[in-house]
Amino acid sequence: MSEFERPAGSPAFEPRFEGVLELLRRLRGPDGCPWDREQTPRSLLPYLIEEAHEVAHAIEAGDDRSATDELGDLLLHLAFQIVIAEEEARFDMEAVAGGLIAKMVRRHPHVFGDAEYQGQGHQAMWERLKREEKPAENDAGVIGELPEHLPTLVRAYRMQEKAASIGFDWPDAAGARLKVGEELVETDAEAGAGTAESLEEEFGDLLFALVNWGRLLGIHPDTALRRANRKFESRFRGLEALAAERGIDVERSSLDVLDGLWNEVKSSEKE
Repeated sequence: MSEFERPAGSPAFEPRFEGVLELLRRLRGPDGCPWDREQTPRSLLPYLIEEAHEVAHAIEAGDDRSATDELGDLLLHLAFQIVIAEEEARFDMEAVAGGLIAKMVRRHPHVFGDAEYQGQGHQAMWERLKREEKPAENDAGVIGELPEHLPTLVRAYRMQEKAASIGFDWPDAAGARLKVGEELVETDAEAGAGTAESLEEEFGDLLFALVNWGRLLGIHPDTALRRANRKFESRFRGLEALAAERGIDVERSSLDVLDGLWNEVKSSEKE
């Protein structure tokens, strides 16, 4: 059976977003699926978030087949939210798409207007236009109302990005790198003589400074850390496999033995 081939006698849904919406309307209809009919926007949120992470993983892995599949799953959950909103007469696809298109046109005056692209200042222009769109939220200041559920590193990155939109930023990455060094010295000092609370505070400042340095280098902290996590996991699993092959008990081995295995795994990657 091909990728788009359906079982004989099944309804045909166009391989477009409208087709996905029609599929969901059918599934939530009177003769549809009981589970799909029971779902609410809130009950579906964990799946929506999970699918977004699966998409990110597939894209970072460079796996087009997996990315196609995971993007489809994410598309399904976007359609789910829209169809439920349609049923409750809260909003519909036209409102979602129309709002998106209008917003993107407003935020690209260098494409749809006579403004000049501002290069490095483009993000500042983007943030300014966002604030102008929602004057009622200006009481929250430049940083605005960042969602509380954002991952901590992402929240730090976004706060710095918003502060930078009004010029509160290092002129270049070199200044941010000096700040990292300063925070590292302060963290070292607290590690030697400070309290647990003061050490935690300084370590937090160090992390914040690292996020800022990475931002000015063009690196997103969440993407970088996820890559580092994958690399460590892959190498450690390689270490365990090498140890098992040689009959070495990793739980009883010395650090020198484990380091030796680790370095062998790293060397084999380069080869």
